Amino acid sequence: MTELIKKSLRESVAARWTALLLMSFTMLFAYTFIDALAPFGLLLEREFGWTPDVFGTVAGSAYFLNIIGFMLIAGIILDRIGVRRSTIVASILMLIGAVIKAYGVSYTFIEGGFGYEFFSSFWTGVSASAKVAMVGFAIFGAGVEMAGITVTRAIVKWFKGKELALALAMQVSIARLGVVAVFFLLPRMEVWVGFSTTILLAALCVCIAILGFGVYFFMDLKLERQEKLLDAPDEEQFRFADLKQIFTSKAFMIIAFLCLLYYISIFTFQKFAVGMLEARLPDSPWPHGDLFMFLPIGAMFLTPLLGTYLDNRGKGATMLIWGSGLMVVCHTIFALVPDSMFSFPLALTTIIVLGVSFSLVPAALWPAVPKLVEDKVVGSAYATIFWIQNIGLWGAPILIGTVLMASNPGVDINVSGVFYDYTVVMLVFASFGVAALLLGFWLKAEDKKKGYGLELPNK
Repeated sequence: MTELIKKSLRESVAARWTALLLMSFTMLFAYTFIDALAPFGLLLEREFGWTPDVFGTVAGSAYFLNIIGFMLIAGIILDRIGVRRSTIVASILMLIGAVIKAYGVSYTFIEGGFGYEFFSSFWTGVSASAKVAMVGFAIFGAGVEMAGITVTRAIVKWFKGKELALALAMQVSIARLGVVAVFFLLPRMEVWVGFSTTILLAALCVCIAILGFGVYFFMDLKLERQEKLLDAPDEEQFRFADLKQIFTSKAFMIIAFLCLLYYISIFTFQKFAVGMLEARLPDSPWPHGDLFMFLPIGAMFLTPLLGTYLDNRGKGATMLIWGSGLMVVCHTIFALVPDSMFSFPLALTTIIVLGVSFSLVPAALWPAVPKLVEDKVVGSAYATIFWIQNIGLWGAPILIGTVLMASNPGVDINVSGVFYDYTVVMLVFASFGVAALLLGFWLKAEDKKKGYGLELPNK
């Protein structure tokens, strides 16, 4: 039998790229649901009673279970039971959470549906709808973040020593389509079929994501069986003591906190960006969601090119510095350019440049991790980064919502033509970017001193 199998699936270009596409489209549909409420902040405030701080709390709830330990547990589970079985756990959590959240933001629920009285009986300052959404989003968030580290670990499994940076960049790039769908399609669907049905359809996207995992399950099973027949060397077995190398690596912790600061400046901004653009460009010739859509579109096309460059030429640490610097510039423009000078072309250009930043950092960050830790703890290493990142993604929306309220005392957006002032909020985002930039310089110096190879090609 071994004579018939000359090489494993991972050596087949078609097979490994098919595996990548399956996992990428899984994350695309999952990410569509993550930001499904982002274009509807004003609607939720006016019809469901969600103030900006409540909106931020709901957004942050997706990461609550992860920051209290599930993320690290998910990484250990991944290293212990492997990619294939981890997809099952992640799929179950995503499906349960999506259903609960979609129900919480339905008119059926707020008009007295099942559980409405119970959720109205406590924490009376927050609507019952928001509380149900928090429960569902917390469960969904645990599943989608576990799916994220599983997909990343799987890509390393299939592409290590090959087109790793390009593969990781392609996964990120395809997933960006989910953000495009959120800001372009969902507002139009809301006009056609109503808000609750739109969110329900976004939840159905999670079912499509799970189907992608189902197909990948059998590919992974075939790969495992082939490599056993080929007598391929087994990966070293994971031991809990191995986690020490993750938390004692200075370079790893620098990159983890750079990731934290950068991603809260992007992903949290995504949730408030439409409101900011509505306030700064009330007479925009394009819908504000369409304008912001250029950020993920730009990143979608540029990230694979940067991944290819990284595979062949390197300069990963330098890319992290440039990406963080561009983000600081963009958020500062949104914060400080006077209204009289803030035009549609300036807004569009700034969003496109932010998309360039959003290409540079992910393209360089994720392929760097396998250079810093041993292969047997790669899953736990990614989980640690996601855990640290999730702490920020949980707290940052709450912080931004609170800052937005505090910096706009007495503002009533139910009055026609009245919007929140986002100056202070955008300065907060810019300050996160400055901290990420400083960590980028520190990481490059550490790489030069210790020789991790972050500036070297991946191939």
